Amino acid sequence: MKALAATVAFCLVASMAFAQSPELQPGERLEKLQFPAATMELKGWTKFGNGRVYTLPVKAGQHVKVSFSTKSKFAFLSIFDLATPDEEAIFGTDEDGSSYNITVKENTTWLLRPYYSKVSPRRGLGAPYSILVEPQATAPQPTAPAEKQSPSPLFPSRQ
Repeated sequence: MKALAATVAFCLVASMAFAQSPELQPGERLEKLQFPAATMELKGWTKFGNGRVYTLPVKAGQHVKVSFSTKSKFAFLSIFDLATPDEEAIFGTDEDGSSYNITVKENTTWLLRPYYSKVSPRRGLGAPYSILVEPQATAPQPTAPAEKQSPSPLFPSRQ
């Protein structure tokens, strides 16, 4: 019985670790980052089948802005949450704009994948890019609205 419990525990831990390891495309190289204390800039060249991808651990409550810039209209950035089982990007510059500003809800690891669109008419050329990872100041906490008081005890306000 202990052996069965140990096997189940091992499988759970292994599956959690597996969910955090990205599946790389042929030719991609993985660079593991740490969450920066100040703005971090990543510069590179994206080319189909030969480029860098980045993992970035984020913690619940952190405020972060990730910005992508390039001179190419065929280069993009996708951000994936490695803790989710689906392969859908949580952010993509092709549809969502050039920056992603969020307060992280749960501890997780993101995969930042710059890529050059295969549908471009001049595919294979690649393009230079820059990614800024900017920790943001804590967002101000909303204050509770003050209770409304009626102007006169004889005429209470209607709500």
